[in-house]
Amino acid sequence: MNQPKIKFTLLGTGTSSGVPTISCKCDTCVSNDIRDKRLRCSVMIETDTTRVIIDSSADFRQQMLKYNVDKLDAVVYTHHHFDHISGFDDIRAFNFTSKKQMPIYLNSKTLESIKSIFSYAFGKAEQIGGGIPKIDVNIIEEDNFIIGDIEFEIIKLMHGNLPVLGFRIGNFAYCTDTNYISEESLSKLKGLDYLILDSLRFTPHPTHFTIEESIDIAKRIGAKQTYFTHIAHNIKHSVVDPTLPKNINLAFDGLEIM
Repeated sequence: MNQPKIKFTLLGTGTSSGVPTISCKCDTCVSNDIRDKRLRCSVMIETDTTRVIIDSSADFRQQMLKYNVDKLDAVVYTHHHFDHISGFDDIRAFNFTSKKQMPIYLNSKTLESIKSIFSYAFGKAEQIGGGIPKIDVNIIEEDNFIIGDIEFEIIKLMHGNLPVLGFRIGNFAYCTDTNYISEESLSKLKGLDYLILDSLRFTPHPTHFTIEESIDIAKRIGAKQTYFTHIAHNIKHSVVDPTLPKNINLAFDGLEIM
């Protein structure tokens, strides 16, 4: 399938606690630089006819309002951690306006978690007042899939001991929440124009790449441009971004790639 012209917008580039972090007074959290204001991780993918969100983050409602998203064709999930699924309930707002179920694409583990956390949306509501999310479930594990005119290639990643999903769309790839990419998956990331890659902080973490580890992986993949995402409050944009190698930069909320 030939990919249409696609626009990618990073809706959130922060960690599970967001940046600024509640009650923190570090240099980043008190910064006035808009690039240091990071909502939870999500990306919007748009063509002339199709709009898809990867992950309904904890800031999903705010992101939809901020970017004037009044139509959404599907939500795709990378994994089931709460900062990536907790906006699930707000899918119902799109149900109200579209009068249709929202297609969601996710693996079996993520579906199991969503069913547990949002059990009321899966037949266990005691009563329905403000409505429940109405969804059309599509299980994805390893095969490519198509939403509208956008083709997704699954990139298997590891997030600590949890298998998670990255995605390649044409010459763009989105690989958040990972600290290990296998040789097989690395081979699927060759020839990219743009790579969005997990890069939490400088100090080691059991489930995320450090800045140095991300630089090493980015160089191995060799995308024309790499942007780091899932950035902690320890990282101040104006301080760290200038120190990164050529063609590697920190992402920021609202970054558009076309």
